[in-house]
Amino acid sequence: MRSLIFAAMVLAACTPKETQTIGNIERLSPALDALIDADASIEILAEGYEWSEGPVWVAKENMLLFSDVPKNIIYKWTESKGAEVYLTPSGFTGTETTSNEPGSNGLLVYNDSLILCQHGDRRVAKMNTALSNPKPEFISLAATYNDKRFNSPNDAVLNAKGELFFTDPPYGLEKHDADLAKEQPHNGVYKVTANGAVLLVDSLTKPNGIIVMPDQSKIIVANSDPQKAIWYEFELTDTNSVTNARIFYDATPNLTSDRGLPDGLKVDRNGNIFASGPGGIWIFNASGSVLGKIRLTELASNCALSEDEKTLYITADSYLVRVKLRK
Repeated sequence: MRSLIFAAMVLAACTPKETQTIGNIERLSPALDALIDADASIEILAEGYEWSEGPVWVAKENMLLFSDVPKNIIYKWTESKGAEVYLTPSGFTGTETTSNEPGSNGLLVYNDSLILCQHGDRRVAKMNTALSNPKPEFISLAATYNDKRFNSPNDAVLNAKGELFFTDPPYGLEKHDADLAKEQPHNGVYKVTANGAVLLVDSLTKPNGIIVMPDQSKIIVANSDPQKAIWYEFELTDTNSVTNARIFYDATPNLTSDRGLPDGLKVDRNGNIFASGPGGIWIFNASGSVLGKIRLTELASNCALSEDEKTLYITADSYLVRVKLRK
């Protein structure tokens, strides 16, 4: 009897833990085979958040940071300890707000500093402490345009020169007086310069996620509007402006069958784009062809690549998940 019990214990110890998943991979082009294995899974890493967003991989600390926007908290995830509170407050440092989304959203790491899009404080800021010693002490990088406050900076990206671009939809404004609280007449896309923020685009209804393409000549902006669920492409000029605007991909027809809108997105070194949208994460090549989708049962908000680009981390409603990539 003891030998049977011992054998059962050994078997249990040797049996791999079943991976929890919340979706599947939809392959629409053979080119996807070079990016994701046929047997890749969507692995749940953590759960229980109100709305997870803004993931960024921090190579120096071997950790992922991500925002819970309604809770005004940034979490860190590590392979050894899982998810832990990293920083709070993260996006609203006042005493009282009626905003449903007061916390940080998009996060960036640059020169060992954390850059945050802060909904509640209506600015892009830098944490004024080291990544290894997080404290809610911030320095504003961009807080106004034409002497008026931004709506609620949502997502941001740096180009190869370290220049900062960000989007400014109204999602973080206080709900009881959002129209009165809004000071900008547009929902803009901005670039931060030495002389302050420069307005690049004022024609989008709900600008959200933003990337700079690897050749540094173009930005792509997600528009999270159910009437215009579109990714737009703009060419950058040498005079802090954009030109040759075009539709990169229009996913509005997909809303008849799938939930979700264009939101956060990331691009790898080869120009492949991973973009949250209707049904999950869309995978494009640089020319806008859809290679496949990471279909999720939950609404996808954003994603992040590890430094070696072998892992894609995804924030999806109350979940943090990952997909292993081929490189």
